[in-house]
Amino acid sequence: MPIITSPQDFNVDDLYIDLRPVLDRPLYLKCEGFNFAGSVKLKAAAAMVAAAERDGTLNPDSIIIESSSGNLGIALSIIAASKGYRFVCVTDPRCNPASVRVMRALGAEVRVISHQDANGGFLESRIRYVRGLCESGGGYVWLNQYGNGNNWMAHYGGTAPAIDKQFPDLDVLFVGAGTTGTLMGCARYFRERGRPVTIVAIDAVGSVTFGGIPERRMVPGLGTSTRPELVDESFIDDVVHVPETDTIRTVHALAARGFLFGGSTGTVVSGASRWLADRYPAGEEPVAVAIAPDLGERYLDSIYEESWLRENFAGLLSELSLPGADILGV
Repeated sequence: MPIITSPQDFNVDDLYIDLRPVLDRPLYLKCEGFNFAGSVKLKAAAAMVAAAERDGTLNPDSIIIESSSGNLGIALSIIAASKGYRFVCVTDPRCNPASVRVMRALGAEVRVISHQDANGGFLESRIRYVRGLCESGGGYVWLNQYGNGNNWMAHYGGTAPAIDKQFPDLDVLFVGAGTTGTLMGCARYFRERGRPVTIVAIDAVGSVTFGGIPERRMVPGLGTSTRPELVDESFIDDVVHVPETDTIRTVHALAARGFLFGGSTGTVVSGASRWLADRYPAGEEPVAVAIAPDLGERYLDSIYEESWLRENFAGLLSELSLPGADILGV
């Protein structure tokens, strides 16, 4: 029986779902959402805070500040509350309302930047705002998840070895690309050990991380409007870009089988399924693992909500099963 004193001390690291009954393809999904933050970002947040404490960057009077579309902001809110730090999350209008409510419930201050950058996203504008606050001399400490090596090191020392232990004959690993911390940590681990594992990055259509053309993106999580400092394509074997319509189809297909996942997970599973279908004929059985960054509860107001879908992806409604509420007078 685990007994913990800090929320970041708990994380389920050995839960996998066999998606063959859902996808009709050999794919194991590593679930990273079973912790108090609800996502893989708890690992990076804990590693970055611990490193900043060790080198003296963080002190009791510091105010942690970070740009986040939701998941890392929640993870840092939890750790800041546990350790007694003030935390300011700088986000944008695409952040799920539920994520904002969670952060505020944990005592974080959430600031929403609505000015779009030159690529039509908000990341550059968010970072510019963060830099401005740090330069103001108000005691702000920016952990910078986009360029902080402790982000990828958390997965080099944790996520990748856990997968390696469970799947010693791994052929293909699919990892979503946001800050690319999870991606680069896993890719470096397998490359440096000489393991013949194909590393496939999954990105969103409209993201510029791997040189794509910037387009409107409505699902927070994967993809960027500014290339992250951490990304190093020499460690990556292939990249799949997933349209958000496919992300939404996939999360609804998973939910129809009882698995409620977030948008980032839908993107990863969709891209992995397409890549496997293109590379492996029927009957071939690669050992393939995909990393599920998050769960779906925080997306109930967006990708699972009919009014949001009607506003942003009306053409999909006829494909999705969205039962309405029954109001009973009893």
